[in-house]
Amino acid sequence: MKSSFTAWIGDVREFLKGRFSLDEDKAQRDEVVAAISKGVVFRGVNLWVLIFATMIASLGLNVNSAAVIIGAMLISPIMGPIMGVGLSLGINDFELLKKSLRNYALMFIVAIITSTAYFLVSPLSSNSSELLARTVPTTYDVLIALFGGLAGIVAQTRQDRTSTVIPGVAIATALIPPLCTAGFGLATGQFKFFVGAFYLFFINSVFIALATYAMVRFLKYEKKAFIDKVRERNVKRLMMAITLVTFIPSVFVGFHMVRVSLFEAVADKYVTQVFKFPHTRVIETNKFYARGDTPSQIELVLVGEPLDESTIENARAQMAVYGLEKTELVVRQANPADKIDVASLQRSYLELLDEKNRQITEMNSLLKRYKVTNVEVGDISREVGAMMHNIASISLTKGITFDTAGTPRDTTLVCVVKPSDPADSIDRATLSRWLRIRTKVDNVKLFVEP
Repeated sequence: MKSSFTAWIGDVREFLKGRFSLDEDKAQRDEVVAAISKGVVFRGVNLWVLIFATMIASLGLNVNSAAVIIGAMLISPIMGPIMGVGLSLGINDFELLKKSLRNYALMFIVAIITSTAYFLVSPLSSNSSELLARTVPTTYDVLIALFGGLAGIVAQTRQDRTSTVIPGVAIATALIPPLCTAGFGLATGQFKFFVGAFYLFFINSVFIALATYAMVRFLKYEKKAFIDKVRERNVKRLMMAITLVTFIPSVFVGFHMVRVSLFEAVADKYVTQVFKFPHTRVIETNKFYARGDTPSQIELVLVGEPLDESTIENARAQMAVYGLEKTELVVRQANPADKIDVASLQRSYLELLDEKNRQITEMNSLLKRYKVTNVEVGDISREVGAMMHNIASISLTKGITFDTAGTPRDTTLVCVVKPSDPADSIDRATLSRWLRIRTKVDNVKLFVEP
């Protein structure tokens, strides 16, 4: 029985090993290193594409178009130096590390200058939602960068590099938009935008490089050997120092962002479950995580029926149940003296509406009295033709008669008739009487063309 179970475990292990193996379609180490090293350098085409991608991303951020931003991320070559840093640390290649860092700095400077120049001349300077979304890093940004970096280096280690993985990683990790947002901050003098966006870009870069390093070590790529052992020892120490200086602070930042995200999630749950009142609503929730000696704080803005102090104190007492015992609760609501008299306000609106309706009725009456329009000439002409045989054409116009002082006196219907046979007379009296009845206008002026 034991042997059969052991065999079953062995079969499962072999099955999983075969399924998750990265040996299939694996490129040679030197081929992967050469491909990534080539993408590290910003010269010629890569440099121009970077500038164009930065301009496209800046335009997308400016007009708040996610589609345009995605297009810029697809063509951006910005992943090259970042993956080069992770690879160089993984294979102990100091020359590749120096080249990657130089080009990383060049890429950053070129992108910042390009985006800043664009936003300096752009007529649109409002803070769009796409810009604001790239000023505050979150835990999700760290996780996206980490897993995106893993997907990117796995795709680079394959013989077929024409898959959609690399473009997908470029979109997911979103490296170029934070750089453009940093340029916007410089161009508009909003340095908090610059700091927040640069921080997001740096965090993404570090965790992509970290993911690349981890995958390179997982694949057990052979490290570069040095003939001079002293130089090898010095290079290793320098690379270890660079690794520690770069990665360790980022790990601490990542853990801090996780704590902030957990605090905000618990705070939202607390507010949703505790502040449920039939006549009071929470319209705004602000969450501030602890900094130094300043404790965490939840600030609520309420509308509706004001809560008494005992109700608020009861809500504070429940914070310990959610693990928020060290968090301050600030509740902002209207004072009872500020309560709006809804009934009085409604009466005022009804009175105002009645007055407006009365004015509209009077204006419609005046409009009907003084409005100058053509009557239904088409219908009347056919009726006149059926009633009187000697009429070739008829023209009707209704207008207002004014005196010399400019005062409107009466509505007048002017009728001009052309007979079919000038020698044959037209019954003017009958036609005038019929027009008064048909058009409901008492004053009819009838003219017969000769």
